[in-house]
Amino acid sequence: MSFQPFAFPSRRSYVVARHGLVATSQPLAAQAGLAVLQAGGNAVDAAVATVATLCVVEPCSTGIGGDAFALIWSAAEGRLYGLNASGPAPAALTADLVRGQGHVTFPARGGLAVTVPGSVRGWQLALERFGTRGLDTLLARPLDYARNGFPVSATIARAWQGSAELLRRLPDSSRVWLPGSRPPRATELFRNPEFAATLQTLAEQGYDTFYAGPIAAQIAAAVRADGGVMTEEDLAAYQAEWVEPITIAYRDGYAFHEIPPNGQGLAALLALNIVKGFDLAGLEYGSADYYHLLIEGMKLGFIDAQAYVGDPRQVDVPVAGLLSERYARQRRALIDREAARWPEPGRPPRHGDTVYLTVADEAGNMVSWIQSLYMGFGSGVTAGATGIQLQNRGANFSLEPGHPNEVAPGKRPYHTIIPGFITRDGRPWASFGVMGGFMQPQGHLQVGVNLIDFGMDPQAALDAPRFNWLRGREVALEAAVGEPVRAELARWGHALLPRETAVHYGGGQVILRDPDSGVLAGGSEPRNDGAAVGF
Repeated sequence: MSFQPFAFPSRRSYVVARHGLVATSQPLAAQAGLAVLQAGGNAVDAAVATVATLCVVEPCSTGIGGDAFALIWSAAEGRLYGLNASGPAPAALTADLVRGQGHVTFPARGGLAVTVPGSVRGWQLALERFGTRGLDTLLARPLDYARNGFPVSATIARAWQGSAELLRRLPDSSRVWLPGSRPPRATELFRNPEFAATLQTLAEQGYDTFYAGPIAAQIAAAVRADGGVMTEEDLAAYQAEWVEPITIAYRDGYAFHEIPPNGQGLAALLALNIVKGFDLAGLEYGSADYYHLLIEGMKLGFIDAQAYVGDPRQVDVPVAGLLSERYARQRRALIDREAARWPEPGRPPRHGDTVYLTVADEAGNMVSWIQSLYMGFGSGVTAGATGIQLQNRGANFSLEPGHPNEVAPGKRPYHTIIPGFITRDGRPWASFGVMGGFMQPQGHLQVGVNLIDFGMDPQAALDAPRFNWLRGREVALEAAVGEPVRAELARWGHALLPRETAVHYGGGQVILRDPDSGVLAGGSEPRNDGAAVGF
């Protein structure tokens, strides 16, 4: 494993390990996963222990009241599995019902925005197929943190503060998340005894206790009390599913893999398929040409994803046509090398606040896992006395009649959270992800190009300054991008936000595996509290 010298001063070095490595957005959670690996568990065991700990120590971003997706490389089978643990709209939720309440866009918060939480069924599917440890073992560390407390880290404290008004809206949310009537400050201990009791129930009685019985009853009641229509039957009917990853060949034997719709991984693959037609490595890294090509490619990816992505169980999503080489050439031809554009969706040929973590073990298994409540603290609804905060994934539904993503009973919404994976010559090479709403495909594009086209090590690939395309010609650039580059992009028609504008540029992790030695190299995002740890 070798990396190209890179002029950009990376903020810290990457982590190397032989036996196992965990990288995620919070150090306590990374260490919980590492402890499972050190005790003989595999990458899937460690992934569930890590994400369960994140549900306790990073409650603004994730919880068991949210959804999950994963890409899992099975070393024993030599293949990549996709896991979709995103939940649908309740059976009584219709577009006419929402429009009838006066909404022209789907409400972002409150009971209507709550879709069935899928993450616990995702844990179940992953562990029953690949795990070697039980929930009682894997939930021990998060249960301890919930019961006895954990010290709140700096980035999470800031995010918690930003959600204070949302949490004051409902008594259960205020009681659980605002002890002493305020968010906890950095370094203060936070305890969640109600969630500890919920975790204890899961550990002792299993996954079904989340989807039926007292916990499910409290979830449904809390949603209905805040204007939603969820029932206990909606929860009881839910199952996660295995899906076939969608893939594009990139260059030099590399291939990118994403979860298929209803996720937005399609946007990342569309953009990568377009930009691979340019000699990116021949450009000066960080130049105006470099940013321009990636921004324009990303726009094209988003435009098509937002036009076509829906729940493939209810609508036809032309994935094969969108990812075809012929279509990529057509869309690539729309890019003007010296002008920012805002094109329309294409017509493809048709054929019949989030957490991310990655884990690799000594046997060759790798897990790319992402789980989220969507916006900070999700819907703002906490389920009775369970300590569970509920997601607001319904916010991404469309109310446009006939749109593939128009809300309908049992339909899963357009989903922002996406795990990423890269193979090289058919072998596992990189497990990676970048959290942050609609920044996620943009992060996959930028980090992926950094790794492959510019040969960066995993930490440098994460540290490098990013863009965040927002809408139309509007784009934000991190402060490290110099004025000459900004001036050139502005001259080409990009509407750049002022440098001081507060914009989120995502948070990610990467693990690379040396195909010859098996040595692991990991990096973790400097834009949050992340850590990569190994042994």
